Amino acid sequence: MTATARRRTIPVTVREVAWDDPVGAGLRAAMEAEMEQRYADRLAALVTGDDDIAATLGVDAGHVAYAGVGFAAPGVPVGHAALRWAGPDLELKRMYVVPAYRGRGVAVALLTAVEDAARRLGVRRIILQTGDRQPDAVRLYEREGYSRIPIFPPYERLTFSICMEKVLR
Repeated sequence: MTATARRRTIPVTVREVAWDDPVGAGLRAAMEAEMEQRYADRLAALVTGDDDIAATLGVDAGHVAYAGVGFAAPGVPVGHAALRWAGPDLELKRMYVVPAYRGRGVAVALLTAVEDAARRLGVRRIILQTGDRQPDAVRLYEREGYSRIPIFPPYERLTFSICMEKVLR
């Protein structure tokens, strides 16, 4: 397959699981390791004594979406997304797709699941924060109807942040 060839979409099932679900925790750990590597130079400069931005960003609550596929190995955990309350909005957190499954429809399935959950809760808007070293994520969100907004707390110190919103219908 060439670098520009699009991968085939695969069947995806998304399940809601508890935050402490071990599969969800494993996917979050993989995401955090990837982001720490991608942004290591910038995050290290932000940690100063008691003022640890990484600790602030690590506090999450809400639900977790688990994606399993019926492709080569049924039930393989391939992605994760969570929502947490941010005032009257819900914030999309810990959106992650295992690298081998990117570009195959997993992220869209996860976004659909969390957006449906937000609608069931009567929420008008989902917000999110990503970074400038994640252009594929930004393109995905824009393609799925998210638009850029000013950086919101607690991400102000992360000047490389890109914050977005989607108004739900």
